[in-house]
Amino acid sequence: MNSLTSWLIALIFLSLTAITPRAQAPEEKSSAPLKAIALLHPTEGNKISGMVTFTEVADGVQVHAEITGLTPGKHGFHVHEFGDCSASDASSAGAHFNPTNQPHAGPDADARHVGDMGNIEADASGMGKLDYLDHNMSLANDEQSIIGRSVVVHAKADDLKSQPAGDSAARVACGVIGRTKNQ
Repeated sequence: MNSLTSWLIALIFLSLTAITPRAQAPEEKSSAPLKAIALLHPTEGNKISGMVTFTEVADGVQVHAEITGLTPGKHGFHVHEFGDCSASDASSAGAHFNPTNQPHAGPDADARHVGDMGNIEADASGMGKLDYLDHNMSLANDEQSIIGRSVVVHAKADDLKSQPAGDSAARVACGVIGRTKNQ
């Protein structure tokens, strides 16, 4: 073999090894808990904003919400079926998230929509905070996962019993639920 042929064979070999994927060590699974967030934006004519965080823990999902611009009092607070807040009245978010076909109820009821989070109560300044552990929702890839859905805040209190949605009136804020960066 002459030196030109040897050189061409070496060049072809190097170019093939450069484009051939190399075996990589398997990616380690993070031991960090699953987390998600929804940034709330007002519907038309409202001035509400806030953030809801979801953290998966051993026995459920820890929900933490801080919302400003609300009227004082209780406001219905739910996960809705679609991650779409594009309509001016948030109707694009659909109905309450209910993959198990249960009746509407409060967050502590045995039979309820997965998305039933009850009410968030605003103080005289319009600030609402909520912290609770939800045993029905999930952040994993399963039927009860809320990832890609939306959080909706309503104008009135959820009565926790009227069907199908608690009679909590207009939607005043909406935010899509997405995984946080550390996922």
